[in-house]
Amino acid sequence: MHLYIHVPFCQRRCSYCDFSIAIRKRIPVREYVDVILKEAAAVGDDFDTIYFGGGTPSLLPPEAISTVLRELTSPSRTPHAAREITLEANPEDVTPDHAKAWRASGINRVSLGAQSFDDNVLKWMHRSHDAARIGAAVHALRGAGIENISLDLIFALPDELQRDWERDLDMALALRPEHLSLYGLTVESRTPLDRWISRGASHAPDEERYAEEYLLAHRRLMADGFHFYEVSNAARDGFRSQHNSAYWSGKPYRGLGPAAHSFDGTTRRWNLRAWEAYRRAIAEGRSAVESEETLTEEQRELEAVYLGLRTVEGIAFAALRRPSPPPHLAAQGWVKVKDGSLKCTPEGWLRLDSIVNEISHDRAAH
Repeated sequence: MHLYIHVPFCQRRCSYCDFSIAIRKRIPVREYVDVILKEAAAVGDDFDTIYFGGGTPSLLPPEAISTVLRELTSPSRTPHAAREITLEANPEDVTPDHAKAWRASGINRVSLGAQSFDDNVLKWMHRSHDAARIGAAVHALRGAGIENISLDLIFALPDELQRDWERDLDMALALRPEHLSLYGLTVESRTPLDRWISRGASHAPDEERYAEEYLLAHRRLMADGFHFYEVSNAARDGFRSQHNSAYWSGKPYRGLGPAAHSFDGTTRRWNLRAWEAYRRAIAEGRSAVESEETLTEEQRELEAVYLGLRTVEGIAFAALRRPSPPPHLAAQGWVKVKDGSLKCTPEGWLRLDSIVNEISHDRAAH
């Protein structure tokens, strides 16, 4: 089983963010730890991976993270330690002391929200760190013995920012991370970015720039020894995210915290989104589950196609129930058949949704 723990707290909202967060100057640490452990008490599974996501998990004091992990990985609860325990962190929260405390509590992987190495871009994003803090954070993590570090970067930014994507990639690679996650900017409703665009203060991401920067990242990272194992994720050998890979392979997972999702293989459940509503439900002994859906066999098959094509392994061709892929997809160089599986090329990953739709409609016709 794989466990996700949502930490909703942030000190400000990034310009592009529509995640379930709670803006707080003072983090309600004791209340948060109490309700997370109370919700966790109903979970009896062993955990292969644990992932603290957010929000900004690194805003929690290290002792709070240690308390949660000590309970979740105690010998009475689970016979083996989780193999991969990830903490999402903002660079400004990483100090040598924090890094050492995280490592001592069991954290062995950190996903660092770098986003860019351009200070003007970071200000535009409403990030609280500057570019120099990213390198300092990586150095502190290495010094604490954390040898599995991932960097998040965002590409396809509006033209007016004049962001040099290749320079950002070079600066990220100079820090020798084991893993990189690359996300194209999307405009979500009710975000600061959405408001800026609606009043003409900024522009929507350009599709051509999106494709150019995505393919440039593939070439640049592969030349440096990385392998894209999923549409947005690249790793050096042996450093794929075990936790996120569980999502893409359809394995069961459990989520704790507001807005967290759980999946048992057939039914997906999600918790109340707002922190206060979630906290009250758990504190009063009620279920925090807001809703759930049980997938039909058709939905499970469609999801398997979508998740499979997101990954470098692709989807077993036998599962598609047709003799060959739609010919024009292969002719355009968007998909290929290899080792008995249908796989997307990098150009195909740019068109993932439309490819899945076409294959799904084609399967239904057969």
